[in-house]
Amino acid sequence: LTRRPEDIPKLRNHGITPIAGDLDQLRSLGRLRLAPFAVLHFAPPPSDGRDDPRTARLIAALTKARIIPQRFVYISTSGVYGDCAGTRVSESRPRNAQTPRARRRIAAENRLRRWATRYGVRLSILRAPGIYAETRLPLERLKQGTPVLRAEDDVFTNHIHADDLARAAVAAVFRGLPNRAYNVTDDADLQMGGWFDAVADAYHLPRPPRVSWDEAETRIAPMLLSFMSESRRLANQRMKRELRVRLKYPTPQTLFAEVAPKALRKQLALPLGAVNVDSA
Repeated sequence: LTRRPEDIPKLRNHGITPIAGDLDQLRSLGRLRLAPFAVLHFAPPPSDGRDDPRTARLIAALTKARIIPQRFVYISTSGVYGDCAGTRVSESRPRNAQTPRARRRIAAENRLRRWATRYGVRLSILRAPGIYAETRLPLERLKQGTPVLRAEDDVFTNHIHADDLARAAVAAVFRGLPNRAYNVTDDADLQMGGWFDAVADAYHLPRPPRVSWDEAETRIAPMLLSFMSESRRLANQRMKRELRVRLKYPTPQTLFAEVAPKALRKQLALPLGAVNVDSA
């Protein structure tokens, strides 16, 4: 399902049959009456309000399908747990959202659970933290010199590579248990400052300056500051045990080991295939 006509040729070139529709317009979702075996729902809620009307419209359209999908995978956020003071967090921890965007995710989770229970749909909720990839790193923020919290004020943060999140979503289609939530996170145990330092080191950029919490409130944008207000360490044993996901990127350093040589060759203006095998 895509609402951007310009994406349709690209999707077809990848062997995908696109359906034109917009989750903000219920009338555009009529073609979902031919619902597939499984639905993977990655669209975020709107940026305001207390609910997620996009998810409401999606399941309203699917309910009218000739055959309701048997599997449904929803990518939610680990923000539903709120601030956990740096403790280890499993899926059984009560949700305690402290930001409007996380409350909208809880609204979507609750609506999907009710719908799945009523219609016998096997629902998997993937609670994802910060998503990274070679093209999704905070390089501009580092170049701008945006500060991070000093060590005594810092918070634990969690990450997942985009490829591993995609693999977990596919695994959930076939292995996810009914009405089950999964933390989808890598194995790294990083504070936010350590994350930015690691990215900076991999790309030979200056590490960000460290500031106190009081100074951060005057220098850091409210959105980023909200992430610095919550500290938790996600447990991923359920993901590994039930979905049987083997992480391709168990820590961000796995990615940095791949991209750093590319970045270095780019700086030296060498072809990407050029390798120096002369160690003498």
